Amino acid sequence: MNMARIGILRDKGAIEQRLTYGLNTFGLYVGEVLSHAGIPFEWIDALHQILENKFDLILIAAAPSHEAANDTIWRYVERGGIVISFSGLNGMARRLGFAGTEPISAGYAHLPEEMGDTRPLRFLSASTWVKQKEPAVACKEWGTIANVPLGVSSGASMQQFTIGLGTLERWSVDVMGTIVGLQQGTGPVLEDGTPAADGTGNLNDGLLKAEDGLEMNWVYDRNTTETGMAYFAHPYADLWREAVVSQILRRMVEKQKPLPFSDYWPEGVDRVAMISHDSDRNFDEDAVTTLQTLAIANIHSSWCMMKPGYSAWLYPLIEEAGHELALHFNSNMNEGGRWDLADFNRQFEWLQDTVHGKVTSNKNHFTRFEGWGELFQWCEACGIESDQTRGPSKSGAAGFLFGTCHPYYPIAWSNEANRLYDVLEIGFLTQDIPQFTDASVIVPFLEEVEKVRGVAHFLYHQGRIHSSPEVGEALLQTVHVAKERGFTFWTGKQINSWERKRRQIRISGLDEKGNVILRSECDVKEADQAVFWRPMLSEEEPGVEQLIKERFGVKCVQLKRG
Repeated sequence: MNMARIGILRDKGAIEQRLTYGLNTFGLYVGEVLSHAGIPFEWIDALHQILENKFDLILIAAAPSHEAANDTIWRYVERGGIVISFSGLNGMARRLGFAGTEPISAGYAHLPEEMGDTRPLRFLSASTWVKQKEPAVACKEWGTIANVPLGVSSGASMQQFTIGLGTLERWSVDVMGTIVGLQQGTGPVLEDGTPAADGTGNLNDGLLKAEDGLEMNWVYDRNTTETGMAYFAHPYADLWREAVVSQILRRMVEKQKPLPFSDYWPEGVDRVAMISHDSDRNFDEDAVTTLQTLAIANIHSSWCMMKPGYSAWLYPLIEEAGHELALHFNSNMNEGGRWDLADFNRQFEWLQDTVHGKVTSNKNHFTRFEGWGELFQWCEACGIESDQTRGPSKSGAAGFLFGTCHPYYPIAWSNEANRLYDVLEIGFLTQDIPQFTDASVIVPFLEEVEKVRGVAHFLYHQGRIHSSPEVGEALLQTVHVAKERGFTFWTGKQINSWERKRRQIRISGLDEKGNVILRSECDVKEADQAVFWRPMLSEEEPGVEQLIKERFGVKCVQLKRG
């Protein structure tokens, strides 16, 4: 059975031209989106290759804009190919009878149900096309965009042009730029961010941190719980990811092309939660109380340790209980820290010498963050594979402040050619319930994480668990509610390990029975734990006896291994 071929065009010449002028090519992030979704794809490094290989669908990460390039894309579509562009290919507008409009810097898209989540989705940049004359080809428009959630439409969210046997599908929204901007900001952190007018998010505190790159709207993007607790309610970046993946899967169903993909989680795990701790004041009694609380909860957690740490006798007890020991980098100058590689190395080496083992994860004290990629560079240099810094330091910023609850690889700025850092980011949602936010946020956080199947990460400081009994009780309540809802608790180290191993599993095809054929670069045991799906090609496929579930809004059948 021939499976669908998906390509991503990253024309090297077009990218080099942009890098010459210091311009980012965040369109490349579509590769990370598909990799995390488990969809097999191939990179296309030169435009002419799209006519030489039989790709069913091509996503545009970077393409030349000259007329010859437009002709090549036109010919590919005309022959039956599908091209998806994210607010690009503006050179083709005139040929289609359209013209570009003034870009919208930020706003909200409304998608129809068949395209994704129907709530207004925040975007950070969009550029629509409008008719100039009678279109040269058939055009279908999907959804709308506006400056505010319930505002007057400024155009379609997406336009689909039928050219010969194929379609050109152009998102007005710069989807990849939006995902990157929500997750990492739209520029380096060089100064304090804009505070919330209601006083719940005082980002102007003179301490540079992850939130200073916040791209959410304090008014439009927060909800309040029944107790009046404000929180960022929408995992917009994850919902944009799902809209793109759903589009790919639906188009392959229409073409009757099977497209297998791997699930986010292994067999027996449907949703994941995580508890982490920051040692901060480093009192031994904090550790003892936390160990006792976790034993009652019957979970394993990640302990982020700040120099000078606990007494030596405690570390074996923490590890023997199944918990992860991680770094809590302190760059606060008032506490003797510095934001530089030397101090990061000094604290990393202290922890490594203290725990006598590999350190996998880090979370920065006070969620300190400066610049763009420096922290990830330092983690790479030390062999730290995962970071947990991106979360709220202000109570009014709790929730999905970076638009995601999924683990992801961050992208570098143009000075590093927009490479992906080899550091898995696992952000957190809130900390120290009920002192930071109250318990009314637990259920809405879990509900949203369930919908997108990410990670519900809660931070509880050991010092507060010991000194404030209500914090320990809230931890137990969080675990109880999450377990009742089917969450499996993993440490950051476990999440990092699984994500890396599942990405080494390569789907190479389908056998004559429709079973998935693997070319795995990890051990057989890990491949055996993986779950695979493909969209059903019809409502009643003959011979389908496997489990059927909805994935990315599409009905899918679970595959066996060939």
